[in-house]
Amino acid sequence: MIITFQMANQSIRVVAAVVRNQGRYLITQRREQAVLPLLWEFPGGKVKAGESDEAALERELRERLDARATIGKKAGEKHHVYDGYEVTLVLYNATFDERRPLVAKKVKEFRWVLSSEFERYPFPAADQHTMDQLLGIKR
Repeated sequence: MIITFQMANQSIRVVAAVVRNQGRYLITQRREQAVLPLLWEFPGGKVKAGESDEAALERELRERLDARATIGKKAGEKHHVYDGYEVTLVLYNATFDERRPLVAKKVKEFRWVLSSEFERYPFPAADQHTMDQLLGIKR
């Protein structure tokens, strides 16, 4: 007799910042060693146990871009199932202290792009769906 066990998908909560400046949005590229390598995304990361979304986003922006951020209202949320894990991605509007230059510390690079340029940058599926929802794009 063969018995197989199916483990439940790991559930991950991720927060990301929607940062606009002069009509452009800040996006970051994942490093080569990351899960879903070299894809682009709004900057952010995982929420740790016991951490609020806002605290997690402030921490992630500081760790990844050396940014000091003010986190605003929730802009969108999307649940997405990947192979072996599930992600709930929550986007928040955010602003940065503009006197402090951004530094690509835990990202490959960052760019300021127009929303019309998003199609030039490959995004993970959860990010793409959430961006479409945020911007009112129907695919």
